[in-house]
Amino acid sequence: MRARKTLSSWLVNRYLLIIRNEENFAEKSTLSFTYAKVILLAVTVFIVLMLLSLLLVKTLLAQWFDPRHAQIEANKRLYELTVKVDSLATEVDQKDRFILNFQRVLSGDTASAYEAYENQTSADNEVLNGNIDINRLSPVDSQFRQEFEQTDLSLLRFASAGYGDLQEIFFFSPISSGFVSAPYNVQEGHFGVDVVAKKNEPVKSVADGTVIMASWTQDSGYVIAIQHRGNVISVYKHNAELLKEVGNFVNAGEIISIIGNTGDLTDGPHLHFELWYNGNSVNPEEFVTF
Repeated sequence: MRARKTLSSWLVNRYLLIIRNEENFAEKSTLSFTYAKVILLAVTVFIVLMLLSLLLVKTLLAQWFDPRHAQIEANKRLYELTVKVDSLATEVDQKDRFILNFQRVLSGDTASAYEAYENQTSADNEVLNGNIDINRLSPVDSQFRQEFEQTDLSLLRFASAGYGDLQEIFFFSPISSGFVSAPYNVQEGHFGVDVVAKKNEPVKSVADGTVIMASWTQDSGYVIAIQHRGNVISVYKHNAELLKEVGNFVNAGEIISIIGNTGDLTDGPHLHFELWYNGNSVNPEEFVTF
């Protein structure tokens, strides 16, 4: 009786494929296989072709035939451009406020500059203080606050915490020999220091930078301003003569002008020196030795 074949025996039964020459029946090659190997090979090829097709549909074929692909790419590009425009608008607004404040100071409108400084300081203090009600503080906190306000620590300004970049810059003295006759005082609208020196004393740049202003103003006479690294600007007023022009690069310690007595807001030969950082004036004596 003939044996009945099962599925497993059919799958593992070995076969031999022989390739012969048609003319002389010479054997060229042989290939041993089973149906299990053939099915496995066919499934593998099918899966590879399917994955390759999906990849082409999502990439190359989508660019050719999918009408939504161009719109999706345009939306992505539009979103990136929108983010860049927003960041540029914020940066331009900050630069405009910085330039406006700087122009007010150079034109002698120190009252407006000080008012803007006070408004900014008030806004910062409101943010810092938030919703704190001093009247609701406990007696222990109130006593500690009173003792703190009576110490010298209460004179520290929050703004000084942001001058880390300035402290990393070494500043030369703009005058070789002189003394400070009028110190820095924001409350009185005096955004720099007045340094008295000998007549025709050369004025030097306090650090490397580029001249961004070299002109005459009614209040300050001959004025020269230099842009340094880290958003630092130094301003030299009441000069008798300017030796540099706008766009010139100057090295630290290089002579840029001659001390003088020009302008309406002067009462004798001296240098009015200002130091600005991120659009705000700072006390030059904290960073420059006169």
